[in-house]
Amino acid sequence: MPRETMTSRERWLAVLTRQKPDRVPMDYWATGEATEKLCAHLGCTYDEMLQRLHIDRPVSVGPAYIGPPPKEGTDIWGLRRRTVDYGTGVYSEVVGEPPLARFSSPEEIEANYRWPRVDDWDFSVLPDQVKGKEHLPVQGGGSEPFLVYKLLRGEEQAFIDLVENPEIVHYCLDRLFDLAYQTTLRIFETIPGVVMITYVAEDLGGQEGLMYSPAQIREFLLPRMKRMMDLTKQHGSFVFHHSDGAIRDILPDLIEAGIQILNPVQWRCRGMEREGLKRDFGDRLIFHGGVDNQQTLPFGTVEDVRQEVLDNLRILGEGGGYILAPCHNIQAVGPAENVVAMYETGYEYGWQ
Repeated sequence: MPRETMTSRERWLAVLTRQKPDRVPMDYWATGEATEKLCAHLGCTYDEMLQRLHIDRPVSVGPAYIGPPPKEGTDIWGLRRRTVDYGTGVYSEVVGEPPLARFSSPEEIEANYRWPRVDDWDFSVLPDQVKGKEHLPVQGGGSEPFLVYKLLRGEEQAFIDLVENPEIVHYCLDRLFDLAYQTTLRIFETIPGVVMITYVAEDLGGQEGLMYSPAQIREFLLPRMKRMMDLTKQHGSFVFHHSDGAIRDILPDLIEAGIQILNPVQWRCRGMEREGLKRDFGDRLIFHGGVDNQQTLPFGTVEDVRQEVLDNLRILGEGGGYILAPCHNIQAVGPAENVVAMYETGYEYGWQ
């Protein structure tokens, strides 16, 4: 086995700048239950697991909330949540009436709802979060406002608003994106030059196609996302775009807006075949993910996983530009042996 000559941060940076790393970087995304299962299988702690499997997971940084205490039973957005156990995973789900559901105009919302403000957070905690972790890539800042909007208005109403109440959508997204912009700017200013990747995310796709029309994406999301991307690049960070599902139809627009890293590459979705993505966009995008967790990781064999990793290295990694990772959070329903096989295969065959 060759000897590593780069730190995880250097390895990521080499891929992001189209240089040659010593080996393919490998990232880790999983639910808490899946991580507990994996660590129990290996008989080690979380940090030991990352080291043992040679995972180059970034450290995430964020400010501490110091704003007005939320009302009892709610979070800072006014959302009520309940923990729901689905058998193989526990998730915090929003329950009750969404806090903005009863309003019918921007004026009503402005008069009756307190939006969180950037001064509600303490950014002085950031330097300590990266102390001693200079060898790791750092993720910080970013945005995913329509996800928050759907929670604030209710999932169904949020989609109706795009057609019937566009003025409410524009007003709320302006408030949400402005908060994300100011928060991200403060992070960059507090730890200048430290943040390497910034998530400018929004789930745009389902299994077979876009969840919104291209016209809606271009009107409501892309101009605001571009502002976030421009800010990110101005401060030397790379734009990491997460969107689940089949987003092939809007990828050219996203690239024009400024995305640089595409995650999670759910290649089983329509139009997201790896060969086509690499052929058509490989000179403009870094691919992150690609190991399927709809079928291969949870229900495949160890050999299925090994073959998929080899396919990803061959297809997505040809000529560089690939970071190996699961295509979203690993779930506890799958065997830990498959997760181990993914990283061991990546480490064995990912040398450049």
